[in-house]
Amino acid sequence: MYRSHVLVCGGTGCTSSGSPQIIERLKEEIAKQGLQDEVAVIQTGCHGLCALGPIMIVYPDASFYSMVKVEDIPEIVSEHLLKGRVVTRLLYDETVTAGGVKALVDTDFYKKQHRIALRNCGVINPEVIDEYIGTGGYEALGKVLTEMTPDDVIKVLLDSGLRGRGGGGFPTGLKWKLAKQNEADQKYVCCNADEGDPGAFMDRSVLEGDPHVVLEAMAIAGYAIGANQGYIYVRAEYPIAVDRLKIAIEQAREYNLLGKDIFGTGFDFDIDLRLGAGAFVCGEETALMTSIEGKRGEPRPRPPFPAQKGLFGKPTILNNVETYANIPQIILNGPEWFAAMGTEKSKGTKVFALGGKIRNTGLVEIPMGTTLREVIEEIGGGIPNGKKFKAAQTGGPSGGCIPAEHFDIPIDYDNLISIGSMMGSGGLIVMDEDDCMVDIAKFFLEFTVEESCGKCTPCRIGTRRMLEILTKITKGQATMEDLEKLEELCYYIKENSLCGLGQTAPNPVLSTLRYFRDEYEAHIKEKRCPAGVCKSLLSYVIDRDKCRGCTLCARNCPAGAIIGSVKNPHIIDKDKCIKCGACMEKCKFGAIYKK
Repeated sequence: MYRSHVLVCGGTGCTSSGSPQIIERLKEEIAKQGLQDEVAVIQTGCHGLCALGPIMIVYPDASFYSMVKVEDIPEIVSEHLLKGRVVTRLLYDETVTAGGVKALVDTDFYKKQHRIALRNCGVINPEVIDEYIGTGGYEALGKVLTEMTPDDVIKVLLDSGLRGRGGGGFPTGLKWKLAKQNEADQKYVCCNADEGDPGAFMDRSVLEGDPHVVLEAMAIAGYAIGANQGYIYVRAEYPIAVDRLKIAIEQAREYNLLGKDIFGTGFDFDIDLRLGAGAFVCGEETALMTSIEGKRGEPRPRPPFPAQKGLFGKPTILNNVETYANIPQIILNGPEWFAAMGTEKSKGTKVFALGGKIRNTGLVEIPMGTTLREVIEEIGGGIPNGKKFKAAQTGGPSGGCIPAEHFDIPIDYDNLISIGSMMGSGGLIVMDEDDCMVDIAKFFLEFTVEESCGKCTPCRIGTRRMLEILTKITKGQATMEDLEKLEELCYYIKENSLCGLGQTAPNPVLSTLRYFRDEYEAHIKEKRCPAGVCKSLLSYVIDRDKCRGCTLCARNCPAGAIIGSVKNPHIIDKDKCIKCGACMEKCKFGAIYKK
């Protein structure tokens, strides 16, 4: 029996910051102090507070060390693990109070969260099936196979109100019911782990921190609809998630939790992985299934829907990772428990990846109906450097921008759609007053143009024409007629594209036109970017009254565009200036500004 357990985050973010080296050094120092029989080192998944990685938590006192470095390890081992003295200077400062140390769950980042999909992330070793079983893992599958009929399972999901967390928000129970009703000699259960939105890492973190929950839920789905084979479609860009899924599948097979005659009930179900090459369009269900079949990942017209004719032409259900992660807990705790959380039409919780201009970048899980203000100002810690909130992009390239006027909107499926955005899979990118909304729309459209499969003309050609117009606007070359054409194109592409990629591609443009049209008009009419982002429309100027002639700006200008002698005011040659901003950044007297 160990007296202390040291949990070290092994998610992608902390791994990139050096957590494997920290784990290695920890084990070395623990052995050096003769503590290897008293202290266990456990690699976990993501704790959520990615801005502070690498993260380490020491139990039983739950000391939360943040931004740990390899060179900090000897002190932590000798002081905390050997002598019992917490190294206060390395603790997450939000846990340190005048009276001592407060619990992590009482910090602003965690206290408004409710972790269901993320309940095991950062808690268990995802590569050890016994730890998942120790937290109640596979109990839901056992209950389903021994106490419930397939119709009972579907009713529980219908009563819970669980909607798909991949973006569309379709009722999960209804999807399963439709697939069950279609008779066939073979049916399939698929998991969409092809998370492709810029700034999104929700599904990745669940797979890295709790892969067995997805396997268990897929087996439950197989029982409910009458399928014996599942496929997880995960992008090869997620190497840690892929490795842990492989380990989890092999362990589940060894324990007879996948394969033949599960729990001795006569139910057979197995799961295989299929790696995606990183095509955003393969997040669309029919394109994903086409890719699993070994063909080019292109969408198919619907109907028929996958519940009727999906993978290999057989009835198929497809849900994303987060949707599956909720299901075992709904089975164990009952539909009423889940339905009691959230709003009338959006039940339960939602996982968001916070990014952009926000202090606490990371992963959060909140009840539906939590306001955007609560997420950004309280959980997220607000906007850094005293800047003002300008907008939040939800739903990635398929979503829209939420302006400050809707800062207090409760986040759920219907509310976001009503203001021109959407839930999407859960990316939430925060922007401040220094962001240009025209440039933001252009950024997302560049992504969708690159990711369009090219199968249908409205998406293949239409999005490219939209991007050309946006580029003209950011260069100050557009007219108001171009703006009208842009808006007209948006609606045409939404109505005529084959799949969700093209149908939602105009959303960032339409939402920024709706709330920030004045910025578009400033670019066109005044040839000015109000945020000072669009290079073609800005220039750097030296205030001669403030310039001290220190020559620091000239010495740091990569283009040699600054002219002047020592102790005399300098000037910028606009023909040579490449508008990199290095001069303004280096100036110690605030003499250089953007115009």
